[in-house]
Amino acid sequence: MSAFLKGFAHAFAELDASRLAELDRLYSADILFQDPLHRVEGLPALREYFAQLYANASDLHYDFHGYDETAPGEGYLRWTLRFRHPRLNGGEPIQLPGCSYLRWTDRVYLHRDFFDAGALLYEHLPLLGPLIRWLKRRLA
Repeated sequence: MSAFLKGFAHAFAELDASRLAELDRLYSADILFQDPLHRVEGLPALREYFAQLYANASDLHYDFHGYDETAPGEGYLRWTLRFRHPRLNGGEPIQLPGCSYLRWTDRVYLHRDFFDAGALLYEHLPLLGPLIRWLKRRLA
């Protein structure tokens, strides 16, 4: 298990709206952050992205359960995100499994998240949700 990945995951899990200054300790100034819905370049833009995330979601918590260093300065974190959003799933809790690919020297300069965007967003919208879930069952 990678000490860097474990330390990063612990610090990341502690983030909330009041602790966004911690991003400076975790990420390099030229960070490239990408997930299925967003691409963010640079630490100021990343701070803004997380500020919006914490402003719109509540009870947001990451459970990390895998720390896989695949090469020096490169590895994956496996996680489950739990959160509530007032416009998704009727405000009820949502669980989303995913993983993060990270590259780092002393701080992370590449962070790419992989998760099912439908499970995060589309399946929990009032009009699209039932249709998306029906399509997924039909295609399975």
